[in-house]
Amino acid sequence: MPSTLSLARLARPSLPLLLAALTAGTALAQSPAPAAAASPDVAALRKVLSERFPGAEIGAITRTNYLGGLYEVQFDDRLVYTDAKANHVLVGALWDSVAKTNLTEDRLRKLNRVAWDSLPLELAIKKVKGKGERKLVVFSDADCPFCHKLEEEMKGLDNVTVYTFLFPIDQLHPQAAQKSRQIWCSENPAKAWDAFFATGKVPDNKGDCANPVAATQALGQKLRIQATPTMILADGSVLPGALPLARLEAEMKNAEAEAKKLAKK
Repeated sequence: MPSTLSLARLARPSLPLLLAALTAGTALAQSPAPAAAASPDVAALRKVLSERFPGAEIGAITRTNYLGGLYEVQFDDRLVYTDAKANHVLVGALWDSVAKTNLTEDRLRKLNRVAWDSLPLELAIKKVKGKGERKLVVFSDADCPFCHKLEEEMKGLDNVTVYTFLFPIDQLHPQAAQKSRQIWCSENPAKAWDAFFATGKVPDNKGDCANPVAATQALGQKLRIQATPTMILADGSVLPGALPLARLEAEMKNAEAEAKKLAKK
């Protein structure tokens, strides 16, 4: 698993109440296609949820054909599933047991897409491999072991421009922010980043130059990045974890195709 932020950092006013009130679980489903939701049903359900979970950030509500017609509710930055009267709420991942697909994860990636033109890429360490025609954003912590693993896998990528946002998780890795500053303050941050992951040595400077570390930490929090490493693919979908190269290539290919579809809309 990737390194995760502390509960104190992740908590939002309403979500802990929901998680405390409900039992997390995993369900199996066979039909992933969402069905059209009747507006009166959605309005009524939203009203009930607002009353039972005051202050909650309730986003999109969609009726699905999962398990006879569960409603999918975007609750803060997560998805939950409920019946029409919100008498029972399922918190956890919904799986398609036939396709062996995490439906919840796939849906969240689409709902939480990040617009590439909103990203301050000038605050990232830029590395061009080959022609650099593809693009990938990575939020990374210098001391995160899973980030080290992803760096090893990404050595096999070609024809891609990688933008690395320094995202030290202070609660887990108290020295990572200083290391990140020293890497940024080197003559060539991209080379210094690679050298650090290869040798564990940081550049010989105090890390006191103008640097974006605080800004990139704030950016990650704004985007609700909850773990390192976390990637943003060409279609804006957010993908956490140190993926094997083959899986990463497949995800990037799918995202590039999806980005082209979105561009035509």
